[in-house]
Amino acid sequence: MSQSIQATIREAQGTGASRRLRRAGQVPAVIYGENQEPTAIAVDGNALFYALQKESFHTSLLNIALDGKETQVIVRDFQMHPFKQMVLHVDFQAVDAAKEIKIKVPVHFINAEVSPAVKLQGGRVSQLIQSIEVLVTAGNVPAELVVDLKTATAGQIVHISDIAFPEGVQSVSLKRDENLAIAAITGKKR
Repeated sequence: MSQSIQATIREAQGTGASRRLRRAGQVPAVIYGENQEPTAIAVDGNALFYALQKESFHTSLLNIALDGKETQVIVRDFQMHPFKQMVLHVDFQAVDAAKEIKIKVPVHFINAEVSPAVKLQGGRVSQLIQSIEVLVTAGNVPAELVVDLKTATAGQIVHISDIAFPEGVQSVSLKRDENLAIAAITGKKR
C-alpha cells in the first residue's frame, strides 16, 4: 500500500529555523538515499503525527511529492516530543521498489486464546519480540508477520523459524544462523 505525502524544500536549517517550522505546524525532515545528496524538507506536522500512529505506515512505501516530482521513500527514524503530541523530526530513506532493503516488520500472534496451552492448561503467551528485521524488496514489504499459535502447548518456545514468511521475505537472523526465541508459552503440563 503506497501513501502520498506533500513536502516542501526548507532553506533555513538549524535549531531556530526548526522551531519556527514547528510553530507553523510543519515538521523538519530529511530525505537521504544511496545515490543522492540529503535533502532538507518540511512536511505537515498534524498529518504526519496521525500517520505515525498507524503500524502499517512504518512498513509502507511512501511517495513524497517534492517540487513536482515524486520520490519513493520509507520511514527510517523519527523523534517525538517527550510529553507533547508532536513529531520533532523524521528521516526518510529514498529507495528503489525493485531493490532489497533491510526493514523491521511487526510480529503478531493469532489463535493464542484457542491453543491447548491457554484453553486447557491455564497458560499464557509471553511475547519476547515485537518486530523482526527482514530482507525484502522495497515494493513487497509485508505489513506484518503472523504466527499461528493454534497448536501451542505449555512449555513451548516459539522461534523465528516457526514463522511462515511470505514469498520473497527472508529473516536476517536466520541468514546468520540465529534462530531467536520470539515467544514463550507457560502453563501446567499434564
